[in-house]
Amino acid sequence: MTNDTAQPITTNSIAEIVANDLCIGCGLCEALTGGRVTMVMTPAGSLRPSSTDAFTNREEAQLMAACPGAVAEARTEDGTTTDPVWGAHRWMSYAWADQPDTRFRAATGGALTALGAHALNTGRAEFVLHVGADPERPMRSRWVLSEDADSVRANTSSRYGPTAPLAGLAAALERRRPFAIIAKPCDLGAVHTLSKSDPRVDELCVIRLALVCGGQSRLSKSQAVLHELGIDESEVTLFRYRGHGNPGPTVIETAAGDRYAKTYLDMWEDESGWEVETRCKLCPDALGEASDVASADVWPGGAPTGEDEGFNGIIVRTAVGEDLVGSAVASSDLVLGDPITPRQFDNLQPHQVRKKEALAARYQGLSDAGISPIETHGLRIAELGRRMDPERFEQQRSGAQQRIEAARSRQLPD
Repeated sequence: MTNDTAQPITTNSIAEIVANDLCIGCGLCEALTGGRVTMVMTPAGSLRPSSTDAFTNREEAQLMAACPGAVAEARTEDGTTTDPVWGAHRWMSYAWADQPDTRFRAATGGALTALGAHALNTGRAEFVLHVGADPERPMRSRWVLSEDADSVRANTSSRYGPTAPLAGLAAALERRRPFAIIAKPCDLGAVHTLSKSDPRVDELCVIRLALVCGGQSRLSKSQAVLHELGIDESEVTLFRYRGHGNPGPTVIETAAGDRYAKTYLDMWEDESGWEVETRCKLCPDALGEASDVASADVWPGGAPTGEDEGFNGIIVRTAVGEDLVGSAVASSDLVLGDPITPRQFDNLQPHQVRKKEALAARYQGLSDAGISPIETHGLRIAELGRRMDPERFEQQRSGAQQRIEAARSRQLPD
């Protein structure tokens, strides 16, 4: 598999990844050190490894070969069609959970929840590694190992703040039992690249489900909501980012019995206020190209105009994914709607198209700032970059250089 972009600079350590603000806080550092290096919340509201100089040489090498801040690679197999934007796939379709309660409670249409539960019910997997609300700090998330469908459903709905599902990967692998994972595309990319050095990954992580990702917000986004309402985090008993409708409101409940809600557009319409991680603005694979099935919001034009019953667009990428979806439909766990073409998906997720086309320019901006871009394989970054006119390319290049230099300065100690 060829490298998509030229790499004039080389990143050699996790310390550099963190200092350059290219860490996404996936939790792999915690997993590969057996918990010696934990994930901690920074004052800026990001999850980062507690230490960047506590790795053995072997751990550092294994991490650098899989870290989403260093490398990203598409996972492909025979029998697929490759689209320049959406990558390798077998087919795409509208889909939603057949169970009305799952469809209502989930972030969109419940497709990933339905597939995870179906994998357990049919014995394809014995547990699911995913994330859910921390019961002690509901605004925050923690990894979960769900062994039954009820547990999968209990942890449904998107978590918009920092999540570190791969902090639970070591615990999952140590069980020596087949499991599924539901996670962000960057997390599944790390799982895929880790499989090259750890054969247990492909042996045991048998189903990989991704959400098509618009970016991970820092916790500061949610903290700002509490500040606006005059609530301390210690008072919060529920912080639901989405769900209970599509897209559903953001809901906060307190120990005193107060309840507050913000509509999806009130919460997320102004992209400049999302507090998205720097790594997300440079993400070469927000579309789940290392997954078996990826699931997306499907709003024409890319944004909701109101509430609806809940519909996902699924991208079936592998034979495993095709078998899982087919079985879920046959068992009345999942409903398929009309097929979706790649160009229809362009209209449903136009921001993903724009970002994918801009990455070659943004990576040039990283190089201009003296930082190695994420090394990409099979993700067509250079090909898509050639679509941009010179003026827009220059705007994206210089903007990326300025952002990364500002972000890097925030990571440096006073």
